[in-house]
Order: sequence, then structure tokens, then C-alpha cells
Amino acid sequence: MLWIKAFHIVFIASWFAGLFYLPRIFVNLAQETETAATARLLLMARKLYRFTTILMFPALVFGLWLWLGYGFKGGWLHAKLALVVLAVGYHHACGSLLKKFEHGANRRTHGWYRWFNEVPVVLLTAITILVVVKPF
Repeated sequence: MLWIKAFHIVFIASWFAGLFYLPRIFVNLAQETETAATARLLLMARKLYRFTTILMFPALVFGLWLWLGYGFKGGWLHAKLALVVLAVGYHHACGSLLKKFEHGANRRTHGWYRWFNEVPVVLLTAITILVVVKPF
């Protein structure tokens, strides 16, 4: 089961690395006025979103495997699972925002994306505290 835990951690870290960087690309896209630079940033964002999506699935599968294998219980687990659902929702929101950029329909400022970029930091911090400390 320690191998499963190790792979879970690796895929979570990899998935969240993408969630940390993708909104930074959105910040740049929201500020960019040059067509060639916008095209390059959109290509980067598409590739990163696709790769991050691939990483999300084993992270979730290994987490489910751990849950079923250890039979974790308690309020901390319910809170963690709720935050994981929010992380998956955030991931899909990034995909929706990417589509808006691709269609030239973005209406948000770079400042908004700077704040949006902080959400995965808060989620990962809260999830880590819940798993390590198990406060409930």
C-alpha cells in the first residue's frame, strides 16, 4: 500500500503543478495583444491542460485505492473529499476558461486571473493539513 501512496503523492503533485501554472498562462493571455504571442500561449495552455487532465485521473484512482484499502473514516476525510471535488471543478473551470480564450471571448482581466491562480494553493494547503493533521 505504500507504493500506492507514493504514486498518489507523485500524481497529485504533478496535477497541481499544472493547476498552478495554467492560470499563469491565462494572466499572460489576458495581457497579450500580439497575435503570434497569443497563438503561442494558447498552444502552451492547450498542451498543459491536456497533460494535466491525464495526470488528474491516476491521482484520483490512487486516492480511491487508498481510501478503499485503508478504510479511512472521519470528518477530515469528508472535508478532504469535498476539497478534492472542488479541485476537480477548478480543473474543469480552467478548461472552460481556455475555451473562452480560444474563441476570443475572454472578458476577465489579468488581475482576476492572478487571484484565480491562488485557488489551487489554498486547496492543496487545506487538503495537506487535513490529511496530515486529521483535525476532525
